[in-house]
Amino acid sequence: MTSIRQNIDQSNLHLIKPKIVLTGGGTAGHVSPNIALIPSLEADGWEVVYIGSKNGIEKKLISEIELPYYGISSGKLRRYFSWENFIDPFKVLKGIFDAYFAIAKIKPQVVFSKGGFVTVPVILASWLQRIPVIIHESDFTSGLANRLSIPFASKVCVTFPETAKHLAKYAMKVIHTGLPIRTEILYGEANRGREFCGFNTDLPVLFVVGGSSGSAKINQEIRSVLDIITKKYQVIHACGKGNLEENLKGHTHYRQFEYLGKELADVLAIADLVVSRSGANAVFEFLALRKPNLLIPLSKSSSRGDQILNAQSFKARGYSAVLLEENLTSENLLVAIADLDARRDEYVQNMQQSQDTDAIAKLVNLIAKFRSK
Repeated sequence: MTSIRQNIDQSNLHLIKPKIVLTGGGTAGHVSPNIALIPSLEADGWEVVYIGSKNGIEKKLISEIELPYYGISSGKLRRYFSWENFIDPFKVLKGIFDAYFAIAKIKPQVVFSKGGFVTVPVILASWLQRIPVIIHESDFTSGLANRLSIPFASKVCVTFPETAKHLAKYAMKVIHTGLPIRTEILYGEANRGREFCGFNTDLPVLFVVGGSSGSAKINQEIRSVLDIITKKYQVIHACGKGNLEENLKGHTHYRQFEYLGKELADVLAIADLVVSRSGANAVFEFLALRKPNLLIPLSKSSSRGDQILNAQSFKARGYSAVLLEENLTSENLLVAIADLDARRDEYVQNMQQSQDTDAIAKLVNLIAKFRSK
């Protein structure tokens, strides 16, 4: 990412650049879209500054690209009982003061928020100083932090067109942009991917991933049918930290990894089919890469149900097949993969017709309207 930014031609930029604050945190999903925007924002002449929590994942991710970073106090907006709920309002209040002084020092023309509880103090502090705020919602329905923040925003960008119906009260603010994805994910090299996995071109490749922390249920079911699946596919399995199975190392046509970082683009380049959770970042990357995918969303018992809605939206548009977690058995998994494979060309054709793959350009053009405000 740093090299991409360093290669941007600065010769035609004004000596005094307009400033934009990016904010978002708590999970990588609230940070990655911001990172995806940075090269295009800088190419458009913006000076980019980040505000996040003092110790969250966003601080680590932003430090890797050497962007100016302001850490603020941040509580957590919980929907369940916890004794920390009595302490966190004071953390949020301190966060508002921290963000207020950071915004006053930075003097941005606009703030762009990707969600997460750390953004609430930033948005309130910006509103108090009459700084325009653009909120982007990744999921089908708004998370709690964004629901609290939308009244203070100038614009609300949504990933899924259906989300606008849930925000009818704010219809004048809502714009459908899609989701910005990391550009580097688009430039994987198949030869590197095969070399990394030790695979050949004799069999198609099935990529199985359960998210950054893996999925015990997906891991269990895919491994239970591994001897059957590997007769037809070479399998790459991103199983999550601490989830490697020692007895499966060296299994024919099977490679397991706790986590895929810079290698992910190359792995996706050789993937013919994908089995995955249905977080917004993941499904839009599969869409951009035209990868037929079987989505197994997190159940409502372990989430607020946003992944189920994401998956249903992609299924309705013919981009994805869906297998609900409560229906996930080894037999159903085999049937679903076989059906996905049989309809591979149909899914690719549907994805090729999508208009949801130019989110970065849409967002940069929208942000440009606030350059002189």
